[in-house]
Amino acid sequence: MTATPKTSALMARGAAFLGTEHAILCGAMSWVSERNLVAAISNAGGFGVIACGAMTPDLLDAEITGTKALTAKPFGVNLITMHPLLFDLIAVCAKHGVGHVVLAGGIPPKGSVEAIKAFGAKVIVFAPTIALAKKLFRSGADALVIEGSEAGGHIGPVSTSVLAQEFLPALAADHLVFVAGGIGRGEAIASYLEMGAAGVQLGTRFACASESIAHPAFKAAFFRGNARDAIASVQVDPRLPVIPVRALKNKGTEEFTAKQIEVAHKLDAGELDMAAAQLEIEHFWAGALRRAVIDGDVERGSVMAGQSVGMVTKEEPVATIMAQLLEESEAALTRRS
Repeated sequence: MTATPKTSALMARGAAFLGTEHAILCGAMSWVSERNLVAAISNAGGFGVIACGAMTPDLLDAEITGTKALTAKPFGVNLITMHPLLFDLIAVCAKHGVGHVVLAGGIPPKGSVEAIKAFGAKVIVFAPTIALAKKLFRSGADALVIEGSEAGGHIGPVSTSVLAQEFLPALAADHLVFVAGGIGRGEAIASYLEMGAAGVQLGTRFACASESIAHPAFKAAFFRGNARDAIASVQVDPRLPVIPVRALKNKGTEEFTAKQIEVAHKLDAGELDMAAAQLEIEHFWAGALRRAVIDGDVERGSVMAGQSVGMVTKEEPVATIMAQLLEESEAALTRRS
């Protein structure tokens, strides 16, 4: 018997799909979602996801191997669709028999979904509109994550609550839809499950777990932060369609504005094409995020955080966070029944 029967019943579809006890995914946070946190999430009954980010195939190979050494439970790999070596990274996932691959950051390029399904893995995608979601499901996607603008890192323009009201009634009966963005407590999880979500995805809530390798200064910035401090980056040039990023406001926020101007000038001069320009922006974020997460430079680095950051007040083991979320969800569902 589970300690949270109402929550478990509503998560049953999602948990069966993931092969986990609970349908709670950890969002893929570059530099943070590595073997230690991923394994801890999976060992606690959730679904850890390796953030491949800008990794080379060799680095991803080592990360999957390292994660397997720490957990025998299922976990996934998040691949960025614009990565120039995407198909090589998919081959690494195939070599290791990874069960679930998340394609993030854009529309999956031709052949990528088929390449993943060819070795028997499930494909999880993101979509900002219902029309695109339906198209991706027709193309072979097995599950969808809808992520609202409250999330940390790369974000879309629409809030989680609105996306849930749009997508879940239209898709949840026939498809697996996970809800993400701004979720910090179990009461919110209960609400989305009742609306038809197969499960949820949280990143910010797990970023400062005891098992997270993030620098103590990075974690301290989270503990000091509140919802108003987690702001979205501003697009400087409309010709450079940069996906906004939500992070705690600091000097790095200003440096990103300067970086966009620099890249826009290179576009004007014909030194870069649009794909290369967007890749340069991605590399900026990867470097800025590393400075914050690994080096602890929370002034100039990118302290990516969702608006739920105010609910992260101390360092706790993943298992404690997971248990608290489930207890809060169960209590909310019990009050309503």
